[in-house]
Amino acid sequence: MRYAFVAEHRPVFSVRAMCRSLRIHPSGFYAWLKDPLSRRTKEDVRQTELIREAWKDSGKVYGYRKLHDDLLDQGETCSVNRVARLASLAGIKAQIGYKRRPGSHGGRPSMVVDNTLARQFNVAVPDTAWVTDITYIRTLEGFAYLAVVIDLYSRRVVGWSLQSRQTTDVVLQALLMAVWRRKPKRKVLIHSD
Repeated sequence: MRYAFVAEHRPVFSVRAMCRSLRIHPSGFYAWLKDPLSRRTKEDVRQTELIREAWKDSGKVYGYRKLHDDLLDQGETCSVNRVARLASLAGIKAQIGYKRRPGSHGGRPSMVVDNTLARQFNVAVPDTAWVTDITYIRTLEGFAYLAVVIDLYSRRVVGWSLQSRQTTDVVLQALLMAVWRRKPKRKVLIHSD
């Protein structure tokens, strides 16, 4: 800031007089004239470009934490706080949530089905009522999705399926396993939320 002031008023006042009054060394001013950007500023500019490239490669979705991981994968050494500061100065932000496209609300309209089980979870005969649910489990390789079928009479798991993607196939495989294992003789009420 002071060097810029001296450079701006150089035609009016002598450099030595301004340096003396601002308490800076003339040699520092002349060194600044040769190279006005410090090493830190040059490094910031270089890393900001790397951050911007990683952000564009992510589809402009990543935040500073994932951008920091990308820089580490490229062999850069920097802290999370520095990446957050540089991303903020460059106007790089994480995309939070995904907006729906206007007018596309896919699928059929939902319909309400009668609650046939009516919260009667105590059953007198096996294989008359099964309940199902699906959950996800965090693993080192990502999420795994588990669908389970339970017989309300014995409270035992009669079918299950575990897959890496949450599709209708997960639930169907669990139901098929339950039917294959128990081989029910009459209709079974299957309840799911």
